[in-house]
Amino acid sequence: MPPLVTYGSFREFPGWEQAPCYLTSLIQRFGARRVLEIGSGANPTLDVPTLAALGIRYITSDVNARELAKAPRAFEARVLNAERGPIPSDLIRSQDLVFSRMVNEHICEGRAYHANVRELLAPGGVAVHCFASLFALPFLVNVVTPSWLSLRLVRMSGPRDEYQHAKFPAYYSWSRGPSRRMIRRFTSLGYRVLEYHGYFGHNYYGPRLPVLDRLERVKTRLLVARPIPALCAYGVVVLQRADA
Repeated sequence: MPPLVTYGSFREFPGWEQAPCYLTSLIQRFGARRVLEIGSGANPTLDVPTLAALGIRYITSDVNARELAKAPRAFEARVLNAERGPIPSDLIRSQDLVFSRMVNEHICEGRAYHANVRELLAPGGVAVHCFASLFALPFLVNVVTPSWLSLRLVRMSGPRDEYQHAKFPAYYSWSRGPSRRMIRRFTSLGYRVLEYHGYFGHNYYGPRLPVLDRLERVKTRLLVARPIPALCAYGVVVLQRADA
């Protein structure tokens, strides 16, 4: 069965403010009892009362122990490098749902990362990733500019708590819109691609660059009407472990 592929505006992207509701809906939809969030570090998507209401086992993970230490102590936290591996033996084939948001763009080796995520999944388990895609202009600039300059540009776009929401290098390996090539890549690793959603546009220009912001909104409407997967700014992919 082919995957469900859709396109929309960045305002519909569930990786930001909508993320807690989106993750809760995924847990309920797939009946997940064991959930692991990758790269959640200081900011797990779900809060403690929501976890208690859902009655699930939820692991928040990060490659950086210092980031994990910023999270509330009530969470079950694990240091985990899903890109480099190896996956700890007690986590192999253990999770009903693996979730990430705004993590994949920071991965250098997409193939290794997604292969390791598959190892975390129980048979029939699902991985859902919300990510930024490479070929939106602000993200291309982020890749090609020095880190000190890209940090200054981020600060210009709006204030942020840099302790709780640190900025990390971005590489965008396998972070692309829903093209046939990307679907083939995931299936080659032993996934069934259930859904692939692409989102166009961004709000990085905002009130500081109103002319560019208006042009960006026009471009977004045109791309939603006539999608070009390579030009997606954000994406969501829903992958199921496919075992022979």
